[in-house]
Amino acid sequence: MKKDLDRRLRAAIRDIPDFPKPGIMFKDITPLLADPKLFRATVDAFAEEYAGEHIDVVVGMESRGFLFGAPLAMELSAAFAPARKPGKLPYRTKSVSYDLEYGSATLELHTDALKPGDRVLIVDDLLATGGTAAATIDLCRQLGGEVVGCLFVVELGFLDGRKRLGDVPIQSLIHFD
Repeated sequence: MKKDLDRRLRAAIRDIPDFPKPGIMFKDITPLLADPKLFRATVDAFAEEYAGEHIDVVVGMESRGFLFGAPLAMELSAAFAPARKPGKLPYRTKSVSYDLEYGSATLELHTDALKPGDRVLIVDDLLATGGTAAATIDLCRQLGGEVVGCLFVVELGFLDGRKRLGDVPIQSLIHFD
């Protein structure tokens, strides 16, 4: 099953050179999203990783993390919390700023998105340098959450993003080294 999913994901994810700037090879997941069976298999693979474990909140990072995080939260009977860019959430927020491979950014969560002690699973489409994921881990911990894992569809191993995430367990469905 895992080898078949790996093969199907690799076939669906396309490379877009020089996006969003020259020298970046963007991994485009929109063909994966266009295939309902593959999209379902991806969410199911994520859910399998944490089946039987109690997860209180799934946090998806703007914006592609929302696409995988919301259905995963439903599968795990957990709440979903979006980590968004500044000014996008209507209630009181907590924010954290961080560096990206091609700039800097800030993420916010509602201050009531997590309760102290909540078991949190963080989801995104891609792990590159780890800046966004590390910032999300920090933000969840500032709100009292216990981050039990991070899930990614794609991991760019050659960028060593894992190193920035400390001792948080990481699962990626496919790796590019």
